[in-house]
Amino acid sequence: MPTFTALTTLMGKEQAEALGNAMERLVPEPTGVGVFEVEDGSGLWEIGGYFVEAPDAAGLAVLAVAFGAKPFAVSELPETDWVAHVKRELAPVAAGRFFVYGSHDADKIPEGAEPLLIEAAMAFGTGHHGTTLGCLKALDRVANEGFVGRNVADIGCGTAVLGMGAARIWPNPVVASDIDEVAVDVAQANVAANGLDGKVICLEAAGFGHPDLAAKAPYDLVFANILKAPLIDLAPDMGANIAAAGYAILSGILNEQADDVVAAYDAAGFDVHTREEIGEWTTLTLTRHS
Repeated sequence: MPTFTALTTLMGKEQAEALGNAMERLVPEPTGVGVFEVEDGSGLWEIGGYFVEAPDAAGLAVLAVAFGAKPFAVSELPETDWVAHVKRELAPVAAGRFFVYGSHDADKIPEGAEPLLIEAAMAFGTGHHGTTLGCLKALDRVANEGFVGRNVADIGCGTAVLGMGAARIWPNPVVASDIDEVAVDVAQANVAANGLDGKVICLEAAGFGHPDLAAKAPYDLVFANILKAPLIDLAPDMGANIAAAGYAILSGILNEQADDVVAAYDAAGFDVHTREEIGEWTTLTLTRHS
């Protein structure tokens, strides 16, 4: 069965959410509507609907005019076995000592590598994206410098690949949290698949907002691979929950956004240890003032 998408952009969260709500009343109705801020500092919001029948072009045109949005771009997506597609397209990834792979590539694990199994069906946070790759390389770098993480948290963990990487090389349990319940379930499944039960503790939480996270503070290393705006919002809590001389490894940051994130963390008591660009994404390794 084909799937149709209808996408547009406009300025302002309130208008975007109102347009998203109006799209839900279209006939044929969409199977889902998403409203997302475009993370480029432009102030634009993207509104997208997904349909199993061709959407009403006239109705979409009226909505675009009524809400001051660009004309909707409507596309028909072919039927695709996405898991099979991901298996074909996602080759294993090496990031320093770490080797991120799917079970279909289990025979390719290099001698001496630290393997991290992430299945294709759980492909957000596989290591292929510049943000995840940058964080794994940053983890490898600080470990090579002699740092040993004794109290580590992975905030906004997604697949928990970063927390699992830390648990592979250091003895103490890692806390991995995400605001999304489904992501926490995925993280827990990945932890079990990698034989790390008890070494990575998965929690549903926004930022440090869980009693188990608060109880373990201060941390000597915290990962946060999320987005610019939530990273900046999180800066004061990072300052309060990371020990002196501890590390924050941050990504989800477009290269042109990195200076803003650095400024927010400078105000929260952090210095830049390393800064690496991979494609359009920057990964920051920061150290807390002693």
